[in-house]
Amino acid sequence: MREPSPTLPFDLRSLEIFLAVCETGAMSSAARRLGLTQPAVSLAIGDLERKLGFELFDRTVRPLAVTVAGGLLRQRAGALIAEARQIAPLLRETERGTVPLIRVGIVDSLSRVLTAPLASFLATRADEVSILLGLTASHASDLLTRRLDLFLGVDDLEDWAGLERWQLAKEPYILLLPAGTEPPRTVGALRKLAQSLPLIRFSSRSQTGLEIEAHIRRLGLTPPRAFEFDTPYGVTSMVAAGRGFAITTPLCIREAALSGARLVTAPLPGPQISRKLTLVARHRELGRLPRELGAMARGVLVEVGASNP
Repeated sequence: MREPSPTLPFDLRSLEIFLAVCETGAMSSAARRLGLTQPAVSLAIGDLERKLGFELFDRTVRPLAVTVAGGLLRQRAGALIAEARQIAPLLRETERGTVPLIRVGIVDSLSRVLTAPLASFLATRADEVSILLGLTASHASDLLTRRLDLFLGVDDLEDWAGLERWQLAKEPYILLLPAGTEPPRTVGALRKLAQSLPLIRFSSRSQTGLEIEAHIRRLGLTPPRAFEFDTPYGVTSMVAAGRGFAITTPLCIREAALSGARLVTAPLPGPQISRKLTLVARHRELGRLPRELGAMARGVLVEVGASNP
């Protein structure tokens, strides 16, 4: 077999023929099912094998058995054909101005503020809406692998081409302290605080956690690792319980929704840092929907006091 071609080595018709041979176990049976001649099917399979660079069938047995490579292609080809068959129904749905399904990821710190408005907005644009909460890193991976259609989070994936980005808000990182704690006014006072009170961390699995860790290293802070959490509630509740202090954001505090908790907020001493919240979608795949959704989300965030980008 020669080296695989660098161009796409198959089309949907060749995959359909391949699957028919897999299901019937014979070139002749696949030909009858598809209304083709047996030589045409044999030629299509041979051409597919040549382009892929692998034998797909063991021709020494009857009925034909797939090779290891053929088994892998059968799994993937079935999914591709199923997706392709959905295209025409999906296009017909657009005549009504809606899509059948929209899948959205929201970073945890935006869920309390944006979930309900976002769901109401999307209900007018899609027959079914799926909203997943969690870490931006997970949503970014799901967007790139097409398990999500867009996400609202902290990472704008600036190094990835083929995406469109709509900034939603920009908010500062601030100190969150237990009741009765004197806010530090200088970096030196912050270092002293970190020696007497543990820093409650956001998990390094989160973009927020990574940004905070990078900043405290720049400040020369080396607080011991005691507690870290994936969610704003975990961080905020530990500070409310007096177990330490945190570097967080206004939206993260709001997300925790600890009404009645006695907490102290203060500006972060030294250089100021902030985080950007961005809507990210694949470029031009959803028409005007990402832009309109971004505008709606910006309006909601302005109402709750988050600053504009």
